[in-house]
Amino acid sequence: MRISREMLEQAGASGVIPPGSVDTLWQFLAERTQQQASFRPAHILYYLGGLIAISAMSLFVTLAWDSWSGLPMLAVALGYAVVGIALTHYFLYRKQLEIPAGLTITFAVAMTPLVIYSLQHMLGFWSGDYTVAEYHRYIDWRWLFMELGTLTAAVIALWLYRLPFLLMIVAVTLWYLQMDLVPFLFNDLDHTWELRKLTSVVAGTVYMLLAFWIDIRSGRKRDYAFWLYLVGVATFWGGLTAMDSNSELGKFLYFCINLLLLFFAALLVRRVFAVFASIGIALYFYHLADRVFQQSLLFPVALAALGLAIIFAGLYWQRHEQRIQTALLKCMPGKLVELIQRAHQHY
Repeated sequence: MRISREMLEQAGASGVIPPGSVDTLWQFLAERTQQQASFRPAHILYYLGGLIAISAMSLFVTLAWDSWSGLPMLAVALGYAVVGIALTHYFLYRKQLEIPAGLTITFAVAMTPLVIYSLQHMLGFWSGDYTVAEYHRYIDWRWLFMELGTLTAAVIALWLYRLPFLLMIVAVTLWYLQMDLVPFLFNDLDHTWELRKLTSVVAGTVYMLLAFWIDIRSGRKRDYAFWLYLVGVATFWGGLTAMDSNSELGKFLYFCINLLLLFFAALLVRRVFAVFASIGIALYFYHLADRVFQQSLLFPVALAALGLAIIFAGLYWQRHEQRIQTALLKCMPGKLVELIQRAHQHY
């Protein structure tokens, strides 16, 4: 539930709350929610600045690698990491600003691959066609040391600072690790594409389950699960969509899985499920229109009727929402009920 100042003023005018307490209550709510990530102008600037800072480091590595490789690049990476940690302490402990602190500590942890690669380069352990500038572009098992090191640094930082944005770099690094493990375990790269699709589906499922477990344990005051949900759903849905299926049954199963994702979006109030589910459902309907019912004029009529039926189902749900939700919650475990109730309170 989202509360606006206008709603509080209406409550004061109708006598639900004392009219003189509107300003005080609004100020209290504003202070309580200022550290929750949202699309406020200040928060957008925070994230934009953090993204630019991390991207600038990647660009610097690309441009300066030939002349700065080895010890100079190691010194630069360590220097940036120290600056990131210092800014984290400044924002978190002196200014009590968690969002910029989460961005700066993530920036510091993002230096880990460069530090490890520079050490490998100095010790003569790295050989091959790729440099660290291709870390985000190509899949190669030799990046595993950097990925494992980044995960270790991120876990330590998360344990020290408890800042949810660190889960972003954890989620992305897990995604990289999953892609690079396949060629490491199976040397025949020409025949691993199908295996990578399956691995993406399995890994995405694991990420979503991990996010769900974190969601239940942590609550929504600090949303630790968001980035794991995002990467998990994207990895799962991407691998599933990339799989080839020559049977209509397989494509219908794909449609049903996307419907299930849409159900989770409504249940957990996680929009990322709805975004990918909507794309998947649209792809299935496009397949039906383009391949199965290409010459049938009845198909768009039936599809329109289905859409209207869903709208009326939504109207019925809205009219009896409380009774339906009560009945459904009685069938669920207590922890899941608490999670759903917290999610809808923050919606």
